[in-house]
Amino acid sequence: MSDSIVVGFTVNGRRREVLTKPHHTLLEILREDLGLTGTKHGCELGECGACTVLVDGIPQLSCLLLPHQVEGKEITTVEGLAKSGDELHPLQEAFVEVGAVQCGYCTPGMLLTAKALLDENPAPSRQEIAEALSGNICRCTGYESITRAVELAARRMEV
Repeated sequence: MSDSIVVGFTVNGRRREVLTKPHHTLLEILREDLGLTGTKHGCELGECGACTVLVDGIPQLSCLLLPHQVEGKEITTVEGLAKSGDELHPLQEAFVEVGAVQCGYCTPGMLLTAKALLDENPAPSRQEIAEALSGNICRCTGYESITRAVELAARRMEV
């Protein structure tokens, strides 16, 4: 590939180097080059939150990040959230249990945003959950079940 660059970063605990175009977004790299399709392709404008991943533990919109911005970084996608192939993260379990997943399109971004919140604040209030998730659009659930799922996961993770 002419005018391509090599970008190196860690994804879900695995060091990766990818040959890509400098104008490709992290979203494109994750989905097209690495086959990590859990990160969803939404608005491409950074307004919906469907493409949210964690970059060094901070929720970031992968549709707005270019390769040079993630060089050397630690990236977590929804595929890296589960503890193992058979053991879901408490957030994933809670989302399923309380019905916070309907069409599922927003779910990866919601899960990763919620994880970052709980990593920073293990016992958030409903208002803090609402504020943290405000950048993630869901057209199905009305957010109530998502909020309940984050509260349930927080209680379970405290123990």
